[in-house]
Amino acid sequence: MSFEPGDAVHVRAIGKGVVRDVRNNGRFLVDVAGRSIVTTADQLTAIDASRVKPRPAAAKRHVHEYAPSSHPSMSIDLHGLTVDEAIEAMTAFLNDALLRGAAEVRIIHGRSGGRIKTSVHAQLKRVPSVRSYSIDPENAGVTIARF
Repeated sequence: MSFEPGDAVHVRAIGKGVVRDVRNNGRFLVDVAGRSIVTTADQLTAIDASRVKPRPAAAKRHVHEYAPSSHPSMSIDLHGLTVDEAIEAMTAFLNDALLRGAAEVRIIHGRSGGRIKTSVHAQLKRVPSVRSYSIDPENAGVTIARF
């Protein structure tokens, strides 16, 4: 069976979801319970879309991307992003900050959970131009990186 973006499906052994993208070789990107997975058509079963209850958080989800502005922004807010999205946005932000000659930047990752914060710190260790980084003493949800 062929599936199109927006089709409601059941992914075998995982649950109900929505097809977000059709990939090559008969693979599909499917959102299931707030997560995205890639699977094949033999793992999918079409379901009646009227039976799927929309998740409020998924319906309001907006992918944030870092976009350079005309003025030097010294901070980036990663709230609401997945770990992969946050790292991608932060990397672009750091590149732009370096090109602008910034001495330090603030990366707002939040205090709860810790997955984004841990990933941000791991990525900062790999960036050779970052001399040091530390948690803001006034706000545990912010990391300050210095070049």
